[in-house]
Amino acid sequence: MLKRKALKRIFVTTITLFIFLTVYVISGIDKEDKLDSKVEVEYTFNEGTNSIYLLNKDGYLVKAKTLITSKDKTKQIEAILNSLIEGNDNSFPDELKATIPKNTKVLEIRYDKESVTINFSKEFLNLKKSIEKKTIESIVYSIFDLKGVKEIFIEVEGKLLNEYPNSKEKINYPLDKSIGINNEYNITSRNDINKTVIYYLEKINNEKYYVPVTKYENTKDDKIKVIIDSLTTNYIYEPNLMSVLNTNLKLNGYNKEDNVFFLDFNNYLYDKNQKLVEEVIYSISYSVFDNYDVNNIVFMIDGKNVKTVMLNDVK
Repeated sequence: MLKRKALKRIFVTTITLFIFLTVYVISGIDKEDKLDSKVEVEYTFNEGTNSIYLLNKDGYLVKAKTLITSKDKTKQIEAILNSLIEGNDNSFPDELKATIPKNTKVLEIRYDKESVTINFSKEFLNLKKSIEKKTIESIVYSIFDLKGVKEIFIEVEGKLLNEYPNSKEKINYPLDKSIGINNEYNITSRNDINKTVIYYLEKINNEKYYVPVTKYENTKDDKIKVIIDSLTTNYIYEPNLMSVLNTNLKLNGYNKEDNVFFLDFNNYLYDKNQKLVEEVIYSISYSVFDNYDVNNIVFMIDGKNVKTVMLNDVK
């Protein structure tokens, strides 16, 4: 019953938003300044932000935002890549660094049927050995936050980059999110290897950023259990990574149905003032969306729906 109500709420919210926008646009036609209004609406809908992944001082890739002003997929990808090139964007905090070597040029971007091929200039080969894998991860994860991308190929001066420039380790194509990000391994055998992406919190200059960590470990637990257990533990492997989840938070149950993930927690999902904390919702939501193919998450407390998060809300 609760699930039906939650699904109905998502549907009603979407329809209401559509009706509101339709009425807004139609009502604006009769106004004397209708031309200006149209320009303003188009400008607003053409602009947006996309996630990019920059390197922090501890060597982790951190989720940041960059402005996207085009609807054209190729131009969107170009804007993302330019934001990842050293020296091209000074709007980020000093603690966050771009990953692609300085003076690298994006020679060509080919986008066809959800496949992206990027052709870099020879300067791309100036990658430092310590971050060459992180650079590929940052490119893949940044571009994959766009809709309609399923595989990536990287070229240098027109030739496929078959191996990392320094380690000479083979690059397996096509590239996608299966390469992981900020990979950590805690494996004792080849059996029951679970790969889970978990988002931790980092604060830089009083701004909140999220750090995804792909954990490889031996466990038969579902990914959602690994996520919650990792975010509620008193012990985090890296001291610079933070979790804001209460250690007493428990997952009563969970279920995936009709592209919606239902999560039922105990009362410790609230803070001491009985309110939901944005960082808690975002850490869980980012983690769920990266591990499960769903568009909505319904948060519940002891069976009662308290919040619905849509995928577009956290992009």
